[in-house]
Amino acid sequence: MTNDAYLDPYRDAALRYRDGFGVTLWASERSQQRRFEVFVELAYLHGKRLLDAGCSRGDLAKFLVESNVDFESYVGLDGLPSVVDHANARNLPSCTFIHGDFVQQSDLLGTGDPQIVLISGTLNTMTDPQVYAVLEAAWTYASETLLFNFLSDRCSSKAPPQDDFARRLDTLRLIEWATNKTPVVVFRQDYMANGHDATIMMSRKR
Repeated sequence: MTNDAYLDPYRDAALRYRDGFGVTLWASERSQQRRFEVFVELAYLHGKRLLDAGCSRGDLAKFLVESNVDFESYVGLDGLPSVVDHANARNLPSCTFIHGDFVQQSDLLGTGDPQIVLISGTLNTMTDPQVYAVLEAAWTYASETLLFNFLSDRCSSKAPPQDDFARRLDTLRLIEWATNKTPVVVFRQDYMANGHDATIMMSRKR
């Protein structure tokens, strides 16, 4: 196993789907979009400097642009060069996409001096130490807000089982971690059937 094994499922998907939607490993475009909608519901993104850790094809940036979210700047980071190339080829306004592994090089999370760091679907292939190292760094570099989602282990037994590459994270531990950093925390697990997915918003502002 390589020390960047968390990227292996995406490398495998890139061999199958190239830069098509399948490379994101989302179950569907609608489930991906619903997670993005929750980010917009939880944080005011207009006029902000955003950083998307694990941006893949740039789908979140495209969603924000099409939703008329007038952010100041958007930096997307991803470990696969092919999806970064695809994202840059979209020519989305005020968006820059960079190839880099922020798990191995955490200072990449400070690129563009972000006010808000967003992490969508990216934690699911990481080990616990990697998850918390990424979150620690993301919180350090986010001057205002950190938003992240994950597969919840507090879901109903009716929630869909996960493939080998994706795993459910300890939800209560993540809530505890967040509330130890700031009292301003919002937790949501109401937006997908059977509590399949969860989102945490952490803010430095009351």
